[in-house]
Amino acid sequence: MVLNPRYLNSMKQSLFLNSFSLFAIIAFAGCSNKEGNPKSDDWISLFNGKDLSGWEFKTDEAKSIWSVINGVIDCEPNLKMKGDKSLWSTKSYSDFTLHAEWRLKELKGIYNIPIVLPDGSYQLDANGEKVINPAPGADSGIHVRGSRESQINIWAWPIGSGEVYGYRNNQKDPAIRAGVTPRLKADNPIGEWNTFVITMKGDRLTVDLNGKRVLDKAQLPGVPESGPLILQHHGGYDHEAKKWNGASSLVQFRNLCIKEL
Repeated sequence: MVLNPRYLNSMKQSLFLNSFSLFAIIAFAGCSNKEGNPKSDDWISLFNGKDLSGWEFKTDEAKSIWSVINGVIDCEPNLKMKGDKSLWSTKSYSDFTLHAEWRLKELKGIYNIPIVLPDGSYQLDANGEKVINPAPGADSGIHVRGSRESQINIWAWPIGSGEVYGYRNNQKDPAIRAGVTPRLKADNPIGEWNTFVITMKGDRLTVDLNGKRVLDKAQLPGVPESGPLILQHHGGYDHEAKKWNGASSLVQFRNLCIKEL
């Protein structure tokens, strides 16, 4: 059978376009391409893969905690340092969608991990005390709009990452508390990379973790209208006790970009 040349040309063009489309999907699946440019004109890269331009420290001591290693933002947590140890964006943001990839390098120390129920409350024993499971831990997070209370957690608790600790523990409204509690645990195993897609619009927060929606338009009453992003230092190595805190920020970040809404 002899195929029409026009048909062959059409097939070649179709294969080329399909291949190009697949390449485009792969190339822009993350936050940036090989040159560090954001996905599109709507997205702004927050990390160039080389240094911490666009980020700042509130104390000089924090400079020894945060660095860039092999193209990723690395936190080497330390409890000896005094004052604020987190990493702050130099710019403030109001309504936005944030793409952030992170991983917990390892677990250290021992943390008395409680069991968080779907409504955001804690499981209690017969004496009304929290049921806890001591285990190695790690803990960090991303604060939005410069608020310590509006922290999207990164940790190793069974509840999973993405919950908003400050609101879950400080709000008496059951609907608000349940809203900031993850619907499911979507974390990858410790040591593997995870992807947050965080959307803030007004006082509503939506969090997707590894393609799964863990928070859907959760309400954050009283959240500031605008503020910087904060990569959290939570705990670290205790030099006096010569041991790791069970909530140490053994965390790394990469492919950070934002689209303002």
